[in-house]
Amino acid sequence: MTTETDRRVRKLDEETVASIAAGEVITRPEDAVVELVENALDAGATRVEVTVVGDGTDLLRVRDNGRGMSETDAALAVERHTTSKLGDVAEKTSGGHRVSSGNAADLQTVSTLGFRGEALPSIAAAGTLELVTNDGGTRGTRVVVAEDEKHVEPVGRARGTTVEVRDLFAEMPARRQSLASSRAEFARVSDAVSRYALTRPDVAFSLVHETGGESPDGRGGREVFSTSGSGDYADAVLAVYDRDVAGRSSTFESEREITDDGETVTVSVEGLLAHPSVTRSRRDHIYTAVNGRAFPSEPLRRAVVAGYGDVLPDGRAPVAVVSVSLPPPWCDHNVHPAKREVRLRAQRAVERTVREAVHDALSTADLRRSEDVAMDLDSTLEPVDGEKSRFDGVRVIGQFRGLYLLCEADDDLLVIDQHAAHERVNYERLRAAVGAGEVNAVESVSIDPAATVSLSPAQAAAAAEWRDELAHLGYELDPFGGDTVRVRGVPAPMGRAAAPESVRDALDALRGGETPGDATDRLLKDLACHPSLKAGDALNTEEATRLVERLGSCEQPYACPHGRPTVLSIEEETFVRGFERRSTRMG
Repeated sequence: MTTETDRRVRKLDEETVASIAAGEVITRPEDAVVELVENALDAGATRVEVTVVGDGTDLLRVRDNGRGMSETDAALAVERHTTSKLGDVAEKTSGGHRVSSGNAADLQTVSTLGFRGEALPSIAAAGTLELVTNDGGTRGTRVVVAEDEKHVEPVGRARGTTVEVRDLFAEMPARRQSLASSRAEFARVSDAVSRYALTRPDVAFSLVHETGGESPDGRGGREVFSTSGSGDYADAVLAVYDRDVAGRSSTFESEREITDDGETVTVSVEGLLAHPSVTRSRRDHIYTAVNGRAFPSEPLRRAVVAGYGDVLPDGRAPVAVVSVSLPPPWCDHNVHPAKREVRLRAQRAVERTVREAVHDALSTADLRRSEDVAMDLDSTLEPVDGEKSRFDGVRVIGQFRGLYLLCEADDDLLVIDQHAAHERVNYERLRAAVGAGEVNAVESVSIDPAATVSLSPAQAAAAAEWRDELAHLGYELDPFGGDTVRVRGVPAPMGRAAAPESVRDALDALRGGETPGDATDRLLKDLACHPSLKAGDALNTEEATRLVERLGSCEQPYACPHGRPTVLSIEEETFVRGFERRSTRMG
């Protein structure tokens, strides 16, 4: 029972302070792995091997071939408040070793991810730590920290460092009980290592998983993935994902200047973008890094998605690796204790740079591919995300079921969805007219007598707020009392009048937009759909040819405004195999 006397303020002992600090930074196995991997990268490692037993609380091991440490540095690195991160401003004696204290001002220009002296004490306070390292000398050093005791001894090891962490959170039962299932915790570790493997393709990463503690040396574990360290983003994606994703992707590089408070710097963006036909349901597969630190940045992920624009199917996200580099003073890696965020100067400008770099890469890259289509009823065709070919030389040879245009393109058969194609043409035409600021950007027709349309309270409020935007898009409205409006005019894009009730959809689109531009764009997509060709609309050869030619002149001809594909391609070789012919020519 606690008495009032026991409630007096006391100074915590060092062990308790260390435990609290470790809990702030090392909250789960993933945190320890990130710290150790970043240490390895800062040490110049070209190979990093990660081994995990169970969920990581039994054993974590990170082995690298970096610069390693001397005996003096290794012994000091596990002490609290030591770092090689900051410049030398003073020296003092600590435990017989000379220790350089740091200059806090250097935090503004630091260009590294972290140092052994920052993370190791916190990890050691949360578990049993063994450090084996060699800076290239005749012998290495082993440092073991267990139960607040440190033991240092010589050991044989090649240049590099190995850190093992055992019994993580063994003395922190609340922390250990707060962890998720073993599978979920390992998934976090796997994702963390994947982030660095993908954003640092110049380093060979491997991840090995042991399902139990019966093999603490890590031998016999399942290799989750292993990258080559070739420096090619596609090679890293091939190792972490598969050949399908790697084969349907393009690497890119971009440099742009941004200005903030009169200072101009260069921002570099590079990485890999999977083609729009390779998507996922969540943004978790967009991997972002800033100045080498890989972390899931939601603002940068949104910028990547925005860069893809309307070539993505609704509700889908791409697979992408995007690495941003800018001067160190323009980013703060120390804003989050667990390094899960990076604060950027001129954040909006950096996001815009990423969005434009992704958009330009997708617009100029050669994305055209030919699908290998099996000749059975259970197989489906994948979309072609093509290049800016403008369909030169494409010849319409027929129409199927009043919906699909069959076209001959060299040795391939193209199948074009006439509705999706027409929708793309209409959308870009409307977007160009609105963007040019034309007074009658969207043709409008009068309704006589005017139609009365009831709205929800939110829609009615939006109708008053967005009155000018609605007029610009072809809607003419008058208040009619309460939540009702009189619709005197409706848009008639390409000559087809929309229903008066469509104003509700227009208002919902405008209300849902983060900016007026975003809202208008969503509305244009809906308007483009209305007058487009429908299933069963018959086209003669001349009309079909004109549609294909107009599609080929679009900025993005390979997807409709809502992200559905417009063109499928079947190679002639597919028919050769299907009909068991011996060549691609008749004979």
